[in-house]
Amino acid sequence: MNPLRWDVLLVGFVLAVPVLALGVRGDFTTEEVVNRLPWCLAAGWAAVALVRTVVAPVTPAPKPRRRPAPRPAPADEPADA
Repeated sequence: MNPLRWDVLLVGFVLAVPVLALGVRGDFTTEEVVNRLPWCLAAGWAAVALVRTVVAPVTPAPKPRRRPAPRPAPADEPADA
């Protein structure tokens, strides 16, 4: 799964909002915010991968095709004379 899908980016952004808010408030320095943002993207990728795995429908096993039984070859019968 591509880590730059729209759903991964959206979840990563949602997870990054508190980090960005702490940076704006002054609790984190700019370096700390930049160092934590890739972890938000990684956590978003993991969350989306987990949800996609759980929600994916289970594919049933393919049913074996029935083949007709092979016919025995006709035996050459010896002529009784």
